[in-house]
Amino acid sequence: MGLPRIIPYPLPTAADLPAARGPWLPETGRIALLVHDMQHYFLAAYAADAAPLAPAIGNLARLLAHARARGIPVFYTAQRGDQDRRDRGLQADLWGPGMRARAEHEAIADALAPADGDHVLVKHRYSAFQRSNLERMMRARGRDQLLLTGVYAHIGVLSTATDAFQRDIETFVAADAVADFSRADHDLALHWIARTCGVPMTTDRLLEILQ
Repeated sequence: MGLPRIIPYPLPTAADLPAARGPWLPETGRIALLVHDMQHYFLAAYAADAAPLAPAIGNLARLLAHARARGIPVFYTAQRGDQDRRDRGLQADLWGPGMRARAEHEAIADALAPADGDHVLVKHRYSAFQRSNLERMMRARGRDQLLLTGVYAHIGVLSTATDAFQRDIETFVAADAVADFSRADHDLALHWIARTCGVPMTTDRLLEILQ
């Protein structure tokens, strides 16, 4: 029970990405950026100075800088510590009690800290849409595309991508700005998303299109 110790692995490159069924391309005036669960509690499972985490954080920081410069809305998800068992629900059966209500667990990675104008949503379940107003806030800002980053690719990122698709939100995942338990899990998430609900792209390609 609880999180595993994650062995370093290389992030996928453009040549590794699966072809997507979706024909969509990101557009500056339609897209929002989601930073998913990049809290110290979840990141402690990684070697901080190695792949996948270190380069993923670097790529995510590039996407954040571009989004803020271009007026693209930025959303974060963050769980709260010391969750009541009734609120945590079945997650407790799979992952234990979760994080504690202290900064070394709850805080978002310093390099990715929210800025003025960003929106931090309380995370309740795997999908960022569950029990949140993410969709409402996106629609209010005229956004019907979502760019996913963060951890863990085959759990919350994948669940959020699936949920977004079912809400008719075109979804993209920054394949080298997410991380997972292993490269096998990482690849599984990208292939599942590409086949069913979204478009994996590298950070370089996303920034090229969104210029």
